[in-house]
Amino acid sequence: MTRDALRAVSTRWDTVLLVVLAAVVVTAGLLVDGFASGRNLQFLLLDVVAIALIALPLTLIVITGEIDLSVASTLGLCSAVMGQLWVAGLSLELVVVLVVGLGAVLGAVNAVFVTRFALPSLAVTIGTLAAYRGLAFVVLGDQAVADFPFSWTTAASSTVADGSVPWAAVVTLVPAVVFGVVLHATPFGRSLYAMGNNAEAAAFSGIRVARAKFWLFVASGAVSGLAGVYWTLRFASARADNAAGLELAVVAAVLLGGVSIFGGRGTLLGVLAGVLLLGAVRNALQLADVAADTLDVVTGGLLIASVVVPNAVGLARTRWRRRRTA
Repeated sequence: MTRDALRAVSTRWDTVLLVVLAAVVVTAGLLVDGFASGRNLQFLLLDVVAIALIALPLTLIVITGEIDLSVASTLGLCSAVMGQLWVAGLSLELVVVLVVGLGAVLGAVNAVFVTRFALPSLAVTIGTLAAYRGLAFVVLGDQAVADFPFSWTTAASSTVADGSVPWAAVVTLVPAVVFGVVLHATPFGRSLYAMGNNAEAAAFSGIRVARAKFWLFVASGAVSGLAGVYWTLRFASARADNAAGLELAVVAAVLLGGVSIFGGRGTLLGVLAGVLLLGAVRNALQLADVAADTLDVVTGGLLIASVVVPNAVGLARTRWRRRRTA
């Protein structure tokens, strides 16, 4: 590897994130009691599974210059419906299929408003964030359904070979690889970057922008529904308020991973590193008995930093290059 290539790799945002993640893990392992235990590793990974799942399609959406803020509410509504369908006597296998399908439909509703009516995705998904959460309470109220089969609830938290790595985290690697291949190794993935940089130019070049965005929102809804199944089984409780506020953590992880809020830039590796970094920081602070409100402040701070720092670094590089060529 040449010196220039080595410098390019070492200064990539996802590489920087991996170094920061390693530093946070080592520091927390040395300073925070219990952080390095196998049991805590299991809980940390279980906590980030839902965030990682939802972040996969959201990464592709943000790269196109759009956003989906309704993901946590979609999860909550799917969880509520899952509880009602189980109470109604349907088999859990059928319930899972129906709930994921419901998530896809909810994502399609977002997609129709964004692609057919040309409404801004920020406004649309803020609206459906509230609407879907409200529907969840209409479906289930303030009740909780908790009598799911023990074999299913334990499977949601079981580990590989009785170790510290949950099966759920391992299974999450499958869609991560699929989305990674689609984004980084296919013409469709390259077209998403083109949309994010200039949607009008992408359309003129023959890319079907509206159709691509439509299916991305459908995928986001379906994966949020799947995350709702995982969330419900992991906590053995279907509730209308499940995952309330989780959209903040998901968006923070995506932007922290180096995806530009303006579209056209980002990698899935960086997003997964962002998910783990955010999870590790919150986990270490929880073990240190930091208040929940402070955790939200930290998440918000990381969200702001994820936007400010890359732009500041990019501006500094541009100025440095101009001085070199001057």
